[in-house]
Amino acid sequence: MSIQIKNVTFTYPGAEKAILKDVSLEIGKGEFVAIVGGNGSGKSTLCKLMNGLIPHYYVGDFSGDVLVNGDSTLKGKVADFSKQVGYVYQDFENQLVRPTVLDDACFAPLNFGYVDYRERGKEALRIAGLVGYDHEFIWQLSGGQKHLLALAGALSLNPDTLIIDEPVAQLDPYHAKEIYEVLKKLHETYGKTIIVIEHHTEFIADYCEQVVLMDNGQVVWKKPTNEALLEVEQLMEKQIYPPQVTQVAYRLNLQKPYPLTLQEADRYFKDVRINLNSENMRNEVNNAEAEPFITISNLDYGYKTVNRDKKTVLKNLNLTINRGDLIALIGNNGAGKSSLMKLLTGLVKPNNGEVVINGFDTRKYKPETLADFITYIYQNPEEMFIEDSIRKDVEFYLKARKVKDYEETVDRLLEEYDLTDIQDCDGRLLSGGQQRRASLAIGIATKPSVILLDEPTANLDIATRKHITSLIGGLQSTAQTVIIATHDMQLVAEWANRIIVLSEGKVIHDGTKETVFSKPELLKSAGLEPPQILELSRRLGLKPPSYTVADFVERVEGRRAEIGLYSQTV
Repeated sequence: MSIQIKNVTFTYPGAEKAILKDVSLEIGKGEFVAIVGGNGSGKSTLCKLMNGLIPHYYVGDFSGDVLVNGDSTLKGKVADFSKQVGYVYQDFENQLVRPTVLDDACFAPLNFGYVDYRERGKEALRIAGLVGYDHEFIWQLSGGQKHLLALAGALSLNPDTLIIDEPVAQLDPYHAKEIYEVLKKLHETYGKTIIVIEHHTEFIADYCEQVVLMDNGQVVWKKPTNEALLEVEQLMEKQIYPPQVTQVAYRLNLQKPYPLTLQEADRYFKDVRINLNSENMRNEVNNAEAEPFITISNLDYGYKTVNRDKKTVLKNLNLTINRGDLIALIGNNGAGKSSLMKLLTGLVKPNNGEVVINGFDTRKYKPETLADFITYIYQNPEEMFIEDSIRKDVEFYLKARKVKDYEETVDRLLEEYDLTDIQDCDGRLLSGGQQRRASLAIGIATKPSVILLDEPTANLDIATRKHITSLIGGLQSTAQTVIIATHDMQLVAEWANRIIVLSEGKVIHDGTKETVFSKPELLKSAGLEPPQILELSRRLGLKPPSYTVADFVERVEGRRAEIGLYSQTV
């Protein structure tokens, strides 16, 4: 066996309850395993057992034993086990410690004293798909490239096992698939044991061989993927959602085994062709009646690199954003989404052109002045926490502006965002979902006319993402314009009435979900993929296509008897 966990119970210092409770698990050499479970179920803690981080680095009350290739982690050092078990953390950017790509990839073998450290670094970069980037500075890389570099750093020691915590977090669909293709190659070509913590069951269905379900600090079961993802009722009880094609078959009460991938769904539904029409499905933006609120004219933005070369981020951008727009700003990593949002807040100024918001030219006003009517909710919620409690963070702006009776507003927001019971907690110590809710409350407290959100559903399990999505849906009653930069195509499909697609600093499309998702070449050029349910409905001839599982099921059920759909066993 590659890794054996025997009856481990672990409690973090100061915690009242154990995060792991008498856990036993075996992961065999050469397996490709996904670990699933809700936020707080113990997934990351479980993985930190496997290279000795617990109990040597993360101390606490520990009992039981962990064996890596027969050696107990209790008797060795973390450094020793890092040669056998590589780890790519969820916050992978914290693993990048050197200024340039090759230096970073070489860092671990250099510090272990390997004379061939440079060759090891180059080989790791080759495997990770970063050939030609040796002398690039880390901060010049896209999010996807940084993630691959963190993987290369772990690979440089040539470990038998790789653990990747949330491989696709913060990545566009193209780079997410790229990461998994690299993991697939490491597994199939190099014989590595791959362990991923993953919320996206579509990736699990496509790439993983085994699934471990965790709940409340315990391992519920370990099963082959084609069995695990068919445990639909049990998974959904624990707020884990199987692939959308699986959910459809389950909700239509069809025959098992349900399909797990789009390819399987093609065969499963091979005799089904649906031609349904709905006049109310479209959500077009009526620009003829729209009232302009933000105008971006001839905007150029870039900066000088350390080599004094100019890095252009946005090029001759022209946009008019109207009152009432619910905009999804999409595109691959490095397209310029976050830079555009910072330009809207005045945190950075354009090199050329102008940004005018409700008559205010951002070049002429300080960010703190613009903050009276525009709020930017950061991709990393921790950046919004400056006090030692959530309540103090929510009330900070109101107190600073001497808003009368601000306590009532704070009480209402804490209640609305389900934060009342944790209002005295430090935001930096909360779970991912709690931090997202808190960051929304902080932003809404300013009563802004414009709300900007950067990747609001990143790093969340599906259940928490659904909760955050519902909260985002209510923002339009507060603000006149909401703009979200996101890679979450399901959020885009369900929420936005206007979609702006950026690629290499330019707007390559400005339309609705119908115009965006009907253009495969557009999606490909922007590194995007449609939600699985949309692609399924398109393959089945559903017109217009469905954007949610619920809508798909409702429409099919509505015609099921009429057209004899599924009258025979599928």
